[in-house]
Amino acid sequence: MTVTATQPAERTDYGSVTDYAYAALRREIIEGRFAPGRRMREIELASWLGVSRTPTRQALSRLEHEGLVDMRPRTGLVVATMDAAAMEELYEMRGALEGIASAMAARHSSARDIETLVQLVETEPTLPEDASVRYQHNLAFHQAIYQAAHNRFLMKSLQALNDAIALLGPTTMGIEGRFADAHDEHRRIVAAIEARDSETADAEARAHVARGLEVRQRMRAAEPVAQDPL
Repeated sequence: MTVTATQPAERTDYGSVTDYAYAALRREIIEGRFAPGRRMREIELASWLGVSRTPTRQALSRLEHEGLVDMRPRTGLVVATMDAAAMEELYEMRGALEGIASAMAARHSSARDIETLVQLVETEPTLPEDASVRYQHNLAFHQAIYQAAHNRFLMKSLQALNDAIALLGPTTMGIEGRFADAHDEHRRIVAAIEARDSETADAEARAHVARGLEVRQRMRAAEPVAQDPL
């Protein structure tokens, strides 16, 4: 197997070689370039990273501890996958926390926070029809809500959930009509935040996540019967 991914970041950006290897591999998983089920062969990853096998092994151990890779019998380490039940549990928790974040943003956001959210929503119709670009913009929008909530502990919880979303595979932003629907949903969330209506902001955010789950479920139902790609 040949590793095909973006070039790793500069090693000088990190405190140790292990930190560099961990950050580079984690980025490939979170951004979807290392897809769920992909084998994580230590020797090939070490070659791609340009480091020895020891820091690569240590980085993979950290990723396994976080649940981003797991050990598959007779195969070895692979990027973790998520079954339908786990996906529903993930979205249930995400809906609750996104609702709380939006409600907190309605109560605690500054004028600058709201200006950022409005600008992000207004930019959406101008984005190119590129799923990766739209995915990154969607992340930025949700990150802006988390910032506007001004609660560091909520932020950490939501970051962990969003990391897990990467294990579901391709973004929903590539599904026809989903980005336009998400734009309308984002607009309603921001309108509630701007109006300082925490109850409506909570409800709109939960509805937004619920619609995302519906799209995920349709995507999964349309997938061919899984074959072991390894």
